[in-house]
Amino acid sequence: MANPKYSDEVKTYVVQALACFDSPAVVAKAVKAEFDVVISPQAVEAYDPTKRAGRKLSQRFRLLFEETRKTFLEETANIAISHRAVRLRALQRMAEKAETQGNMVLAANLLEQAAKEVGDSYTNRRQISGPDGGPVEVRTLADFYSNPQPGTS
Repeated sequence: MANPKYSDEVKTYVVQALACFDSPAVVAKAVKAEFDVVISPQAVEAYDPTKRAGRKLSQRFRLLFEETRKTFLEETANIAISHRAVRLRALQRMAEKAETQGNMVLAANLLEQAAKEVGDSYTNRRQISGPDGGPVEVRTLADFYSNPQPGTS
């Protein structure tokens, strides 16, 4: 069970931060900065019901975790950096500044990053196609023995 020595305010903060996918180490540092309370990353894990360490977390904090995570995932669209146009504009500003400062290596890396962004290399979408964009032909070993390709014997 989570440690009762922490205030409800600290516990709530920890649960909500974990629900928003912050790591235990990040949460521990944030608690120190926000509340001037020292909590180890291992102690933080006790407030994450998705981890073994959090298996005994109270129902109250489990519900808080679930609601916070649900809200966080639904509202990701409101986070500016989740939109390609925002990321590209930021990359453009960085590349221009790097070039102005004569840092051509950084500028080239930023241009490559922008090209990847535009080329959908950071999406889950994958397209596999056969010759001329047609369907992929799937053949089994039996197909090769029963219908050999022309020019083979």
